Amino acid sequence: MAEHLTVETFKEKVFDYTKDQEWNFKGDKPCIIDFWADWCQPCKMVAPIIDELSEEYKGKVNFYKVDTEAQQELAAVFGIRSIPSLLFCPKGDAPQMALGAIPKETFYKAIKEVLKVEKEEEKEA
Repeated sequence: MAEHLTVETFKEKVFDYTKDQEWNFKGDKPCIIDFWADWCQPCKMVAPIIDELSEEYKGKVNFYKVDTEAQQELAAVFGIRSIPSLLFCPKGDAPQMALGAIPKETFYKAIKEVLKVEKEEEKEA
């Protein structure tokens, strides 16, 4: 299951935007952050995919959720105008944002290409 972030846990686990001007990723693993709201239908389509992926990539990729209604400061910092918005944060590289409900196959592609993480089956093939 994805972990829900607050401003405090976001600054601790992802990026402390109050201290650093330049992107400085704090995580020990790449992560995907789902900016969502409970009234958003496309967000409800993405939620089970996020949960499935969090199991498939357990120990390799961290999955976080940010409720844009409850965490308006975080939504503002990242200029979230539409949801769902998905922030892919690789280790040692700039994050990339994807907008809208993306299918599971697109997640797989982004995890491989942006986060540089492969699934076990791909490594063995």
